[in-house]
Amino acid sequence: MERDSRVDAYIAKAQPFARPILEHLRSLAERAEPEAQEDLRWGAPFWILDGRQLCGMAAFKAHCAFVIEGPGGGEAMGDLGRITALDDLPPDEELVRLLKEKAQRIRSGEDKAAKAKPKPKPEIAMPDDFAAALEQTSGAEDVWNGFTDAQRRDYLQWITGAKREATRTKRIATAAEWIGEGKRRNWKYESC
Repeated sequence: MERDSRVDAYIAKAQPFARPILEHLRSLAERAEPEAQEDLRWGAPFWILDGRQLCGMAAFKAHCAFVIEGPGGGEAMGDLGRITALDDLPPDEELVRLLKEKAQRIRSGEDKAAKAKPKPKPEIAMPDDFAAALEQTSGAEDVWNGFTDAQRRDYLQWITGAKREATRTKRIATAAEWIGEGKRRNWKYESC
């Protein structure tokens, strides 16, 4: 593993109490997984293996943190809590074991974050007066049918979101005109 000079600078800039802790954590990360690459992410040192986070560390005014499972999740940012001295760390063998297990999960593909599926958006009913306005405007129906669901939803939310009937009527007339010209709801901002 090649050492990153930015990590050297980070450790040198840390509080005096934190420097030996950070150096020790760095040596453990190197010992556990020599193939991991040092990097600076979110302004703190992290070790990256096959494009995934293996571990990271950070120094604060009064404590340090060490992260193995990913950002957050533990007390005071890290999985090991607040580290104010080398005595606060678990035994070296324990940390090396945790790092090797994490590296194995990364290599086997078990450590990939599951992507949440987006919730389907509820369909907005087409108001009768808006449908009639589209029929009366030349070319508007064809353009409307060519719009994506999101483009139609933009117009429908704008129209049904009006609080007063006068506003709603004006929006229907404007929307029918714009759609007849082939314009999307926020066409004014498309060339910004």
